[in-house]
Amino acid sequence: MSIDVHDTDLRLANLETRLPFEFGVVTMTQVPHCVVSLLCRIEGEEVVGYAADHFPPKWLTKDPEQSLADEARAMREVVQQACEYAEEVRGKNVFTCWKKIYEAQRSWGRQTAHPPLLWAFGVTFVERALVDAYCRAKKTTFRDAVRTGQFGIQPGDVYPELEDVEPRSHLPDSPSTQIDVRHTVGHEAPLTGEVDVPEDGLPVTLKENVEYYGINKFKLKIAGDIDQDEERVRTILHLLDGICDDYRITLDANEQYSSVEELRALINSLRADAAISELGEKLLFVEQPFPRDIALSPRIGTKLKKWNERPPIIIDESDAHLDSCRTALDRGYAGTSHKNCKGVFKSIINKCFVEYKRQKEPEKSFILSAEDLTTIGPISLQQDLAVAGTLGISHVERNGHHFFRGLNAFCNDVQRAVLDAHEDLFVQYEEGFATLNVDDGVIALDSVLDAPFGYQFSEEVLNDVERFKGVAKWEPPV
Repeated sequence: MSIDVHDTDLRLANLETRLPFEFGVVTMTQVPHCVVSLLCRIEGEEVVGYAADHFPPKWLTKDPEQSLADEARAMREVVQQACEYAEEVRGKNVFTCWKKIYEAQRSWGRQTAHPPLLWAFGVTFVERALVDAYCRAKKTTFRDAVRTGQFGIQPGDVYPELEDVEPRSHLPDSPSTQIDVRHTVGHEAPLTGEVDVPEDGLPVTLKENVEYYGINKFKLKIAGDIDQDEERVRTILHLLDGICDDYRITLDANEQYSSVEELRALINSLRADAAISELGEKLLFVEQPFPRDIALSPRIGTKLKKWNERPPIIIDESDAHLDSCRTALDRGYAGTSHKNCKGVFKSIINKCFVEYKRQKEPEKSFILSAEDLTTIGPISLQQDLAVAGTLGISHVERNGHHFFRGLNAFCNDVQRAVLDAHEDLFVQYEEGFATLNVDDGVIALDSVLDAPFGYQFSEEVLNDVERFKGVAKWEPPV
């Protein structure tokens, strides 16, 4: 088989949120949404593959000195560069093409000021579009292509222990056909009561979200201030005790804790509170508590391992390299997160490695979670869910439907096509736009798994992205 890319296109639009969203160290009210298309030749057949994602502010770098506009331009640059490398590559399978592009981008990235998490972000657009094009050309689904080895994924290229391992041997026998929504509760997110709300009727407060969607899994943001975090978590747990029969939480510190001692003090204080004495059962894991520049240091690792009663802790922003999961496990972490914006093949290989470690050390907890960058349809959301479902993940942080007004940023034809193709995943809201269908806290993945790579509707409808601006005309939001 031969695969090559002979044309790429990158378009952007600045989307408005329905609610302000605290994204790390910034509050997001607008965000660039990027759509990449690749015209591929696969065994002589021309086919177009698509990928899409937001340009998340202050997550890939968190440089306080860099303006949001310059940060968005840097994201555009890394995507453009990956597209250029894609047009130069040819390979025998998708994995080989991706690896060549990744290595070229890495060599380029080392000559720039861009950190690995940022330059790799550009590669993920091309990777997703290549996967999409292949699945459409071969009329197969992502789940089947992974399980039958059609992408040519070689886990041993990242982890030598997995030499000659086929991904299907470390994946569940069947994908998850439904997945629980884990709702994010930001630092300033209203919990109850009357608040200023957009006139769309969708829920705003935590209590309203529980009642409207039936969710029972939550991601609570913590800020690095022990007293403030302790009070906030207690307040939320007391509220959830009264409105949920059973629930689970994760804590996300977004790099705000400077030491293991501080995090330990918070956890111990919460565990000591008799009113929330079941915290040990409710808390699934803590996500990225420490700044990325120290999180994987030997010093942090030594202190983590000495904390015998620590909850499972995973990395997220520190997951900058293909083998960062190994470093994290060596340092005493329980695992890492899946996000398409960090890499599809990377997540599959990490899943294989986590399962390998679980088999070797069954007494330990190993985690590959699924987290969300306010992902929305009509492309990005479904592609992300296709990977999460194939990996057998049971719950995912999913908040794009909360912070955006469904798919109203896209034309009516696109929304209608999404509703027709994904009637299990989306529903037409009474205000007229398509939005995520969360039923009793769960979203269905059947149509996602049955599609080539997550989304299923005609290429003609995708031409709606033509109204997005090309890179020469686009300007980032101020």
